Amino acid sequence: MSRVRTFIALDLGQEIRARLVTLQETLGRSGAEVKWVEPENLHITLLFLGEVDQRDLNDVCRAVQDAAGPLPSFPASIEKVGAFPNLRRPRTLWVGVGQGERAVIDVHDALERPLLELGCYRREERKYTPHVTLGRVKSEKGALELETALRKKESWQGGETTIGEVHVMSSE
Repeated sequence: MSRVRTFIALDLGQEIRARLVTLQETLGRSGAEVKWVEPENLHITLLFLGEVDQRDLNDVCRAVQDAAGPLPSFPASIEKVGAFPNLRRPRTLWVGVGQGERAVIDVHDALERPLLELGCYRREERKYTPHVTLGRVKSEKGALELETALRKKESWQGGETTIGEVHVMSSE
């Protein structure tokens, strides 16, 4: 049986994704070596499941539907540029969630238990922080210029959307 790299995510809509791509292009002018996330993959990850047996995907979808289905839609704003672990030594470039952050965490928390019980998810060591990954820094080339560009965009505003669906997604 084949395995599928699976995660649970929130879609941001085309308008915000377009703004995120423009932000990636702006940060890319720093000259830093960054592997940018493809536009169609810009989303808020709720849970990363890793490799899931294809035969288990229906159970995953059912668990997500049962846990997230009753939750109400909510407004969310995509804003503020940051980096893990920090702006001086960025490894992962991200944009945060402003309005709606607590609601995103609530969705994450509602999904975590049923997916743990299914046995297809391992709890993360670190606390969940809602964000959109923009890219991963590949080297220290252009690090100072990237830090400067990130600081200029720290208060960036990507817009608002209504979150009303949770998606089970796969990637290669």
